[in-house]
Amino acid sequence: MGTSAKVSMLDKIEEPGFYLKNIYQYARRCVALKIMYFGQRFYGFASEAQMEPTVEDFRNSASIDTNTFFLQSEIFRALEKTKLLVDNKENSQYSRCGRTDKGVSSTGQVIAIYLRSKVKNNGGNNNEKTIFGENCEGEIDYVRVLNRVLPKDIRVIGWCPAPSKFHARFKCLSREYRYLFWRESLDIAAMQKAAKKFVGEHDFRNFCKMDAANVNNYTRKITTFEISSCGKRFDENELCTMTIRGSAFLWHQVRCMVAVLFMIGHGFESPEIIDVLLDIGKTPRKPQYNMAPDLPLILRSCEFEDINFICSSDAGRALHEHLKNEFQTHMLQAAIFQEALSCTSLPETSSMNPGKKPKGHVPLLLRPTEPSFEERRAKLNLKGVLKS
Repeated sequence: MGTSAKVSMLDKIEEPGFYLKNIYQYARRCVALKIMYFGQRFYGFASEAQMEPTVEDFRNSASIDTNTFFLQSEIFRALEKTKLLVDNKENSQYSRCGRTDKGVSSTGQVIAIYLRSKVKNNGGNNNEKTIFGENCEGEIDYVRVLNRVLPKDIRVIGWCPAPSKFHARFKCLSREYRYLFWRESLDIAAMQKAAKKFVGEHDFRNFCKMDAANVNNYTRKITTFEISSCGKRFDENELCTMTIRGSAFLWHQVRCMVAVLFMIGHGFESPEIIDVLLDIGKTPRKPQYNMAPDLPLILRSCEFEDINFICSSDAGRALHEHLKNEFQTHMLQAAIFQEALSCTSLPETSSMNPGKKPKGHVPLLLRPTEPSFEERRAKLNLKGVLKS
């Protein structure tokens, strides 16, 4: 019997979130995995370049963004090495909650995928509550198994049985990001005043990288945008964080919002610039400006209905010990840099040369602008006509 014939027979027996494969005498189930990773080494969760290493490596159909075509993945390499991936990748119904850029980290990314299962479907019961909520006893410890083979900067921190049609992106109720930064001389009060203007439902096309070919609606809802201290200091500086929660985000939206807030904090722009940029009637074209750096951004959490992640006590202890060791290693590295700083002296500022002056800031409304959405669509339509 050929491989294709086997796959077709396996797919004949199907129940929500659970497949019993009689030929191979094992089952598979839809599983949601909660993943933590530190982005410094990666080109993003969905890579823009075909190079390794990337957190994710999955070749799918044209429905996936074109920037997801890349080389081997760390996660799928681990799934294959542990024999948890029981079907070919195209049929595993893989989905992810969020796309993070190069250098961005996460403590709460979520993916959904069909994996090998040890649980038998008792009596062919189609009750989803039984299959997804209670039928976990004796199941594979996905967290422990995967963390044994994943690189040290990626960890699975929880898993949960999921419905058969569960989609990590479209079933997500909200996402929370955090952006870390040093306070320095920033006007935090002005930044907080401006940040409140983001809260609510707005058209954020002037705060994102526009993808006119695939996105027609740029309205998103921000429910929380707070700026606060982290309670950590170094020298005379204070570490702060921005916490942004919303139902969904556009490409580069968080880093664009943060970039404009930094301009306000430096006194280059007034808080009212947010109102102007959110008014698409007055400002249909995005002024050209650089995004905030990627490294301090963290996808902190993704919220779902009836998805409660679990982690065994053994896996939890191993995860805690691993993170503690990593933290201590980085603290040692920080101590080495602190020792190096103590060996250097800060040159005195000359009264004739008080230091470099900040580069001249061009007001956002006086800068060159990017094409509007309508102009981009017209160009795309023209290309379509020319191709035909």
